[in-house]
Amino acid sequence: MEIKNLISQMTLEEKASLCSGKDAWNTKEIGRLNIPSVTVADGPYGLRKVRIVGDLDTSDSYPATCFPTASALASSWDTGLVSEVGEALADEALRLDVDVLLGPGINMKRSPLCGRNFEYYSESEWLSGLMGTAFVNGVQKKGVGTSLKHFACNNQEFHRMSVSAEVDERSLRETYLRAFEMVVKNASPWTVMCSYNKVNGEYASENEYLLNRILRDEWGFSGLVVSDWGAVDNRVKGLDAGLDLQMPGPAQWDDEKIIEAVKNGSLKMEKLDEAVERILYLVFKCKNTRTESSCMHDETVLEKHHTLAVKAASQCMVLLKNENNLLPLNAGSRGNMGSKSKISIIGLFAKKPRYQGKGSSQINSAFETNPYDEILKIAGDECDILYAQGYGERDNFMEDMAAEAADVASKSDTVLFFAGLPDWLESEGYDRKHAGLPSNQVDLLKRIINVNKNLVLILCNGSAVTFEEWIDEIPAIVESWLAGQGSGKAVAEILFGIVNPSGKLSETFPLKNSHNPSYLSFPGNHDVVEYKEGIYIGYKYYQKKQIPVRFPFGYGLSYTDFEYEDMILENSEYNGEDTLKFRVKVKNTGPLNGKETVQIYVKPENSRCDRPLRELRAFKKLEIGAGQTVEFPFELARDAFECYNIHEGKWILESGTYTIEAGSSCENILLERKLRIKSGDEFKSELNGFSTVHEWFGDAKGRECLRNTMPEIYERFKDMEDDDEDDFLRMIYEASMIKVIEFLNRNSEVSPSSVVEMMISAL
Repeated sequence: MEIKNLISQMTLEEKASLCSGKDAWNTKEIGRLNIPSVTVADGPYGLRKVRIVGDLDTSDSYPATCFPTASALASSWDTGLVSEVGEALADEALRLDVDVLLGPGINMKRSPLCGRNFEYYSESEWLSGLMGTAFVNGVQKKGVGTSLKHFACNNQEFHRMSVSAEVDERSLRETYLRAFEMVVKNASPWTVMCSYNKVNGEYASENEYLLNRILRDEWGFSGLVVSDWGAVDNRVKGLDAGLDLQMPGPAQWDDEKIIEAVKNGSLKMEKLDEAVERILYLVFKCKNTRTESSCMHDETVLEKHHTLAVKAASQCMVLLKNENNLLPLNAGSRGNMGSKSKISIIGLFAKKPRYQGKGSSQINSAFETNPYDEILKIAGDECDILYAQGYGERDNFMEDMAAEAADVASKSDTVLFFAGLPDWLESEGYDRKHAGLPSNQVDLLKRIINVNKNLVLILCNGSAVTFEEWIDEIPAIVESWLAGQGSGKAVAEILFGIVNPSGKLSETFPLKNSHNPSYLSFPGNHDVVEYKEGIYIGYKYYQKKQIPVRFPFGYGLSYTDFEYEDMILENSEYNGEDTLKFRVKVKNTGPLNGKETVQIYVKPENSRCDRPLRELRAFKKLEIGAGQTVEFPFELARDAFECYNIHEGKWILESGTYTIEAGSSCENILLERKLRIKSGDEFKSELNGFSTVHEWFGDAKGRECLRNTMPEIYERFKDMEDDDEDDFLRMIYEASMIKVIEFLNRNSEVSPSSVVEMMISAL
């Protein structure tokens, strides 16, 4: 039945009832009109369908595959892999009759301390947008919907249900909404989930500017907007602003408010009908587009997906240090006296790994691997493997455990130390208090360093961590992230060289948390958090401020070496139409096959607006055989060069010179080419009488205006340089135009303000 016709047959009460859930995970059905219910479930990195229908309890769910968390998966820099994981998640959803997965989360990592960072991809809006697009396309191609979340500016857990994120328009557009925009336009998610928090004083659940003007009117989103679970404040206002579905349900009291609002005229029936239409569209899309997945009748599907989970985990892990080629380990090597090599494994996380986050996304993993068992499988016959737990689950130092660990380490040729952030430090619902490792782990590490320098540190954490000076004494570090149920096997295979590490950091590891741009304003005060750093988060800030970091964005080592040979641009000029095509040649000059991620950054020169030094705008990961050269093809569209002009309320492609850069991280740029952009866009002049002479000359229209209307000033300053030796001229150059006119034309009968008005009208 056609949806509008169906709506015409519904009573007001039935319409209102559809606008909230039947329970925690299902929408309401209307039997007399054959309107079925749809089922949703958490699913950013694994399906969590609860066994008890409608129950909010996260502890009892069906077994499912736990894939790497978003922060890990983003470090693969592999959109094909993300899409493959999405397809697997869709298969498991079909298997358990789930219609919509509640993910992905693509909020920006404004601070390393956000407790939910493990659910988010990156500090880069471009990396997040491309990863999110791949995820949504992978899931939805199987006929399962997604819910893009949390819209918007949900960048902390502290007071997440009440805090107002105060962010300027340009930062909102370029940083905090850009990834959402990319996914909406390129993947068309079936639903978008609004966040708990306020944005500039208005709850996201009732923010008409976000939900209607931007999401629907500007971006063309036609799907359903659902609340985060419990995010509704004023239901009638929210529905009027574009919030269609309230979860969890039932919410009889709010349904009655909708009915009353329609009756008293404070809510138009047309608004309610629009929401009902979007809900029904989702319901019938879920029922009509489901594919008959082979996994629905395959009892071994979870075993097959476990293989994918191991593969995904191995592609996510990042080799951060490897001095003197300590890694990979050689299982067949002999000790100093010709006996078997001794490897000590230290740390609770080696036998009881932390491989996923805590909170609503927590999965009942179908399988689980741990590093200790997997290392034994690889090297147990060739090496003597020793073990010591070393530390407990809480942050208290236990001398007996530490002494045992130090003794074991002193007897070994190599130490594998497993450390990281436990659940009580990093979780949905609360933020981290500091960016370091737990003190009991750090104290133990220092003791181990004193007895054995052949130390490999393996980290398990969902977001960036900071280190003290002891990090310089550790020769090898592997960032394994929270990489899912296959992480134990994946890290063992990387340690012994069965897999060549290829991950790259999706976020910056600063030297200390106080260097973070949000440090002075995170998490805010009195339910307000001001985004004072503007567009400068992550690598954009550290580079602009020239602040050294521990490990930069995009960084990661390999067991082989790569040489960037050439970049070939098809055109050296671009007008913003079609795409700019180019290729980057990379050679594997090392002894092993390996995968390299070429990162493309755009660097504007002499921009009229304040812009980062460089911005990530493309990337590609390919395997290169030892001794081989591979061409990486790239295309950049207009949006890769644009910036948001708040004065005109639109994206602008600024004419001028840009540098296209290719590198292995944001700080290791290896190739570059100049590009000239000629665009029909023009910045609306912001010049006025209080703009300096310097600013007038720096504006193309302003310079032309001076030449035509103020030749005396033009001739005097047309060749002026910023470092001109004439101090008097430099002083005038930096003075406001109205004062310069006043000084130079004292005998004129025309007032300086009139002259300025004439100049502005001539722009």
